[in-house]
Amino acid sequence: MFNPDILNQLHNLLGDEGLRTDAASLQTYGRDWTKIYEPAPSAIALPHSTGQVQAIVQLANQAGFKIVPSGGRTGLSGGAVAAQGELVVSLERMNKIIEFNAQDRSITCEAGVITAQIQQYAAEQNLFYPVDFASAGSSQIGGNIATNAGGIKVIRYGLTRQQVLGLELVTGKAELLKLNHGLVKNATGYDLRHLFIGSEGTLGIITQATLQLIRAPENLTVLVLGVPEFAALMQVLTRFQASLDLSAFEFFSDRALHYVVHDKGLPKPFDTPTPYYALLEFENDSAGREQAALQAFQDCLEQGIILDGVMSQHQTQAKALWRLREMISETISVYTPYKNDLSVRVSQVAEFLQAVDQIVAERYAAFEVIWYGHIGDGNLHLNILKPAHMEKAEFFEHCTAVNEQVFALTKSLNGSISAEHGVGLLKRDYLPYSRSPEEIAYMRALKALFDPNQILNPGKLLN
Repeated sequence: MFNPDILNQLHNLLGDEGLRTDAASLQTYGRDWTKIYEPAPSAIALPHSTGQVQAIVQLANQAGFKIVPSGGRTGLSGGAVAAQGELVVSLERMNKIIEFNAQDRSITCEAGVITAQIQQYAAEQNLFYPVDFASAGSSQIGGNIATNAGGIKVIRYGLTRQQVLGLELVTGKAELLKLNHGLVKNATGYDLRHLFIGSEGTLGIITQATLQLIRAPENLTVLVLGVPEFAALMQVLTRFQASLDLSAFEFFSDRALHYVVHDKGLPKPFDTPTPYYALLEFENDSAGREQAALQAFQDCLEQGIILDGVMSQHQTQAKALWRLREMISETISVYTPYKNDLSVRVSQVAEFLQAVDQIVAERYAAFEVIWYGHIGDGNLHLNILKPAHMEKAEFFEHCTAVNEQVFALTKSLNGSISAEHGVGLLKRDYLPYSRSPEEIAYMRALKALFDPNQILNPGKLLN
């Protein structure tokens, strides 16, 4: 716990509304969506300006305490967990949209703005912010940038990185950096902006961002297809991509659908039972595109790589079909899942899926396995559900025992052990499966450069 002098200085800086030490706040702000680590922060700071963030970091360097930056705390890697008496710095009060530039199609906002608010604001300007995922209603832009969030539209629009035109941030040395200034083209050496995107709050605290908005898509149409086996999923992707620019290509297993239908009361997309499902989305802005989709559907049906399917006829139905995929994570969360977030090149997905599934069948035989993911960009989510009778510690011990085998397979294909959830605490010790010793050495050097006193998000990403 902090000594009274530090708490007094923080109180003088932040006021009554900006500093919390009550037990409920410590529990709420000290955790993210992982259930492995118990939160134990010393206090919660809620600054309302970049200047206050800078002052907090300066004080941390002088007094020697550690800081855990906090956004919406929707992460799944323990990246926002404060378990060692740190000060949590929540950006939730820094939630203003500062500027919209119609000509640049850009928006500048503070780091605490909720992702869905950006999406809604863009829609009000007849534009589109394409980064989207199930936690958009509670995740914050600063956290999205710090983890380079992906989601369901990556196949067409890319990760958060592709949308960031500029950043304002405070480094671990309490220096204020303003990077790229919203420029589309800037060939003046090292682009430090990209160094902080995906750095998980270990190099600096993002306080503002300028984001690129794009043309709003027209009449997004969704298909859900029943698929008989893993390998057929990628054949379906190949066939549809041959004639359409897909904005999403997701998959989920029948077990995943079972939980959503049972727990959320949603109807099945069709009566035919199938082991796997593919969800496709495309911009249906002409009769030609719809005809191309229907022809691809017919071809896949004739080839036996799909067994049944449905295509949305209006936006209400499209949203209902999306719920079958988007509600999976929330639905299974009550069963304490152990999550793996893996990726390989798209061309390797079928091989990788089958190999991981074999490992899972052998090593997790007593556990229920839930598959889903953003298969169109090579990202697979493997979820193992905790049996009701088993204690969490025993369950997580069983799961981590299999990690090395799964991660060794991932490494053999030059894949990633964390495609979009970040490294945090949960994957930190497995980083060498995705990064070489030379890369990790450079990462440590960058950490020492921007945060020499090691005050920012200690123990995350690098040990």
